[in-house]
Amino acid sequence: MTRDQPDGQLPEETREEPRESGDFRGAGERGSGGASGAIRSVDRAVSVLEILARHGEAGVTDIAGELHVHKSTAFRLLGVLENRGLVAQARDRGKYFLGAGVLRLAGAAAVRLDISREGGPVCRELADELGETVNIAVLDDDAAVSVVQARGPASVAAQNWLGRRTPLHATSTGKVLLAHLPVTLREGLLARTLPRYTAHTVTSAGMLRSALRAVREQGFALAVEELEPGLHAAAAPVRGHDGTVIGAISVSGPAYRLERDRLPELARRTAAAADELSRRMGYGF
Repeated sequence: MTRDQPDGQLPEETREEPRESGDFRGAGERGSGGASGAIRSVDRAVSVLEILARHGEAGVTDIAGELHVHKSTAFRLLGVLENRGLVAQARDRGKYFLGAGVLRLAGAAAVRLDISREGGPVCRELADELGETVNIAVLDDDAAVSVVQARGPASVAAQNWLGRRTPLHATSTGKVLLAHLPVTLREGLLARTLPRYTAHTVTSAGMLRSALRAVREQGFALAVEELEPGLHAAAAPVRGHDGTVIGAISVSGPAYRLERDRLPELARRTAAAADELSRRMGYGF
């Protein structure tokens, strides 16, 4: 077996190797396979990750052999994955292994699975207690997405929020998640245009900053007809074992049942449920 170059560079004899049909090409290059070539490249990139997961580490020659491609192809695939932090290279041996980016993605998936599993009973108990719809939402790039939902006896005709992406600035769960983001990320999102959904939607970055400061101070967020007319909601943060806010639990319902003067009390009861879920997620131990 040919020894891989320790500095990650291709051996001279492989650099001029003829390119195989449908070979992976870097951004901006025109592939001969069109959409099918792009799909093949994605499939190969995933296969590289699976090979490294199976073996722990592998060199360019080993990976090319398992993929049945030229070493130049394997090298380009590894280069793209390395640039995205999904693989890393041991410079002294020229071997590649899974990078921290994979752990980041796996961690995000694990949080969703854990909060969904642990949050189900908490949601159902709160929905039964309050009689309304209860959701748990997590951050999904620039939106909140519901991963758990339970309906109370009064919310038979309530809409299904599961899997739905909702704006951060116009929802109670979104404001909780936005309020607890690192400052740089939060300011980046506030610098964008904030769409208006109703007459009550806050679209001023300055006003929203003040509202988010209040969310952090009081421990909950309210949304009064900010996403849809006649829809009120209250939410509180769910924390992971290290204290980081990993989600938000909310109660929502029609304005005629969730009246404005009732919202602070609902928010406090929701915050108690959020504290219970946080404990289940390891916070406070």
